[in-house]
Amino acid sequence: MPDTEKLVIVGSGPAGLTAAIYAARAALKPLMFEGFSAGGLIPGGQLMFTTDVENYPGFPRGVLGPDMMKAFRDQAERFGTRFITQDVSEIDFRNRPFTIKSDEHTVTAHAVIIATGARANWLNLPNEQRLAKSGGGVSACAVCDGALPMFRNQELAVVGGGDSAIEEGSYLTKFAKKVYLIHRRDELRASKAMQQRFFKLVEEKKMEPVWNAAIDDVLGENAITGVKLKDLKTGATRDLPLRGLFMAIGHTPNTELFTGQIDLDDKKYIKLAQPHNTYTNIEGVFAAGDVADHVYRQAVTAAGTGCMAALDAERWLAAQGFGE
Repeated sequence: MPDTEKLVIVGSGPAGLTAAIYAARAALKPLMFEGFSAGGLIPGGQLMFTTDVENYPGFPRGVLGPDMMKAFRDQAERFGTRFITQDVSEIDFRNRPFTIKSDEHTVTAHAVIIATGARANWLNLPNEQRLAKSGGGVSACAVCDGALPMFRNQELAVVGGGDSAIEEGSYLTKFAKKVYLIHRRDELRASKAMQQRFFKLVEEKKMEPVWNAAIDDVLGENAITGVKLKDLKTGATRDLPLRGLFMAIGHTPNTELFTGQIDLDDKKYIKLAQPHNTYTNIEGVFAAGDVADHVYRQAVTAAGTGCMAALDAERWLAAQGFGE
């Protein structure tokens, strides 16, 4: 068996690549499984599906998501990170050193940073996916994209009925002419406080509910022009003109690989052992980014926890005698 790696990083979004930069500069010679297509994600994570990123510090004119992730990767590689462009198919945290397998590689490691992220839930309509990937006005993150010029003073819609949907809709009212909230039921699932916020915005004519409705299709060629709605009580359909559509129907963390080994919370996100660090329930295993965060889910917060995970791993390895 080849020499055991000091540190393996699984996942290559902002969290994983930031962890790689810090770990490589600390002479840990990290090996990264950057993924290939598991869970619908590709190397670079969710930002590879994002057009303009305007809220990441250091880019006053914005930056394309893929361009930003290429810069992250180039920086990590410059300091000595090695990459395997494959999905991890199996991982064993029960025995030490840990074993990580892909279809073509098997490696062992003293420490592992999990940075597999979370994937947005979509309606999985063909035109929805096409316009989301092309920057045509369909998004799963209002905070990321809602302030773009294409959405200003336009009629937009948010899909969902929970706290996240109202939070995102409320944010969009700062820029939009009107925001519709499209929900499959005739009552919200959101907390009482969030419902009060929503109905206040309705009174102010900034938001409007569309109850008992499902989206049958997303309309538009190069950019969204509206949605085809189906009334779930009557079966009737109608077109609702829109210039932007935002999904707020939850996220699914990419933790299937770790079920039964790493402690997960009730939403399947990795549960951190303590606040303010990245330790999991297994010594030598750390988690960073959206895989352990169902609150903020931003590139900048993911990068911050990637830094934390690398520092935690470096200190843990040194304490175990596996340092430089």
